Amino acid sequence: MQEVLSKYQKASAQIDRINVKLGRSKNILLSDVHLLEQLYQDNKNYFQLLNMYIAAGELKLQEVTDQIIPEMQKEAERTKDEMKQQEVEDMKAFADQLAQRIYDLKISRQITIQTAPQIRLIQHTNKMVVEKIQSSIMTTIPLWRNQVALALTLLKNRYELDVQKRVNKTTEEILEKNSRFIQNNTVENGEERIKTEIETLKNTHLDLISQLEETLQLQNDSKQKRIDVQQELAGMKNKWSNKDV
Repeated sequence: MQEVLSKYQKASAQIDRINVKLGRSKNILLSDVHLLEQLYQDNKNYFQLLNMYIAAGELKLQEVTDQIIPEMQKEAERTKDEMKQQEVEDMKAFADQLAQRIYDLKISRQITIQTAPQIRLIQHTNKMVVEKIQSSIMTTIPLWRNQVALALTLLKNRYELDVQKRVNKTTEEILEKNSRFIQNNTVENGEERIKTEIETLKNTHLDLISQLEETLQLQNDSKQKRIDVQQELAGMKNKWSNKDV
């Protein structure tokens, strides 16, 4: 029994350690949820900033393409100046670089769009795990503790039952030995003593029967009196009710 009790005590200690670990895991996941929320807000701000940069870049590219380059091209053709023609090529190269930059910004914006649901998905998963951990802490762990306590109680009951069985067995042996001893003594004392004992038992039995009959009669009388009193009370109540009406 001590060995089994030791095992259950070790199990109880393990349950305590599991409970502590679950609490730590829950706190870590909640911290991650807060960090992910901050990351989501940062990603949202970055998305808005990218929209502003893209809009500004597109406006500038349109200005360069539709206004600045044609004007520079006309000026170079009018003056036949090779340096001005080079300036036109440089401006075209700048327009290409600006278009590439706008393209890169759009790629970044698309990544931020895809990142937002990913962050929310991880947050949702973490929250679900936190809820499961909380459920385990609130329900599963106490259930384990209760089962361990019940197992210990059943084990103790089994031990007590075994003891009681041994006590009963010993009692039966003693009674059997005493019965044989009494039987032998009775034979030795003779039939006359047996008759006397029988007469005594009969008288005692008759006295008990008489006492029981008197007790039953008193109980019946008391019961009848209670019934009579209840009927009188009911009659008084009815008279009082009729008077109120």
